[in-house]
Amino acid sequence: MHQEPIFLTPVFQERIWGGTKLAERFSYDIPSSQTGECWAVSAHPHGQTVVARGPFQGMTLGQLWEERRDLFGHFPSDRFPLLTKILDANADLSVQVHPDDEYAKTHEGGELGKTECWYIIDCKPGAQLIYGHHAKTKEELRAMMEAGEWDRLLRKVPIHPGDFFYVPSGTIHALCEGTLVLETQQSSDTTYRVYDYDRIDSQGRKRGLHLEKAIDVTTVPHRDTDVHPHVADMPGATVTTFVEGDYFGVQKWDVRGEAEWEQTKPFLIVSVLQGEGELACGGRTYPIRQGDHFILPHQLGRFAVRGALEAIASWPRTNN
Repeated sequence: MHQEPIFLTPVFQERIWGGTKLAERFSYDIPSSQTGECWAVSAHPHGQTVVARGPFQGMTLGQLWEERRDLFGHFPSDRFPLLTKILDANADLSVQVHPDDEYAKTHEGGELGKTECWYIIDCKPGAQLIYGHHAKTKEELRAMMEAGEWDRLLRKVPIHPGDFFYVPSGTIHALCEGTLVLETQQSSDTTYRVYDYDRIDSQGRKRGLHLEKAIDVTTVPHRDTDVHPHVADMPGATVTTFVEGDYFGVQKWDVRGEAEWEQTKPFLIVSVLQGEGELACGGRTYPIRQGDHFILPHQLGRFAVRGALEAIASWPRTNN
């Protein structure tokens, strides 16, 4: 029985729309002023996080998954199922859509589909995001895309810090300028780009679009997935459960003092978004602070979080 948290070192991805908030907010050592993504907990081959310390120090999360499946409750998946990111949208992201598992398996060489969700850490006043579309049929969707009628097609939603959005595969979406988001998603890097504002990259080229695949996988007409958070007070903390879906569950922990839990999930992914404190488990304590990411393994048992902090916790679910 392993009764220690598994702390991970993030991997950073530069993006045309990235900025510097990951350094400013979390004191990360980012590679450039166009750093868009912190892959905080990832076993995806496009960016694997590494265990920062402890008995598994230096192992990638993928290695740990393959060699110590017991730490993850022998969760029934052929790969580590989730990916946690923090995204700094310093400019508008491309409008995109993701396939489901079946389509991705057939068309993307066995890649998973991508259902995801967003917790809005911060955003500028008046910020919005793109969530869904106004087309009633696939034919109307295609016609509006081909005509470039983006203002008519795309559905824009105002956002505020603390908002949560569930984004199933098939949902046209985009984060917009001035938004800092924690994303929990299936472990997939498959994106079909619908519209990119005619931007050019550092080589003077427009980024490619994937309209045919996007039309194939987009849900028409758009269906909102309403989120009904469940808020529960417990000694020392308030726990808000945002979603328990087909692929993951996500909670927010607002800790003020000391709160105790029993680790009953296959594993828990925890990201500290604000504040600091300590984690107590297995007879030891570990300092934790804003910007830390760690996994609480299966059979950890009881643990406590002390201090004043906000964290997002997620865990895998199976849709079988």
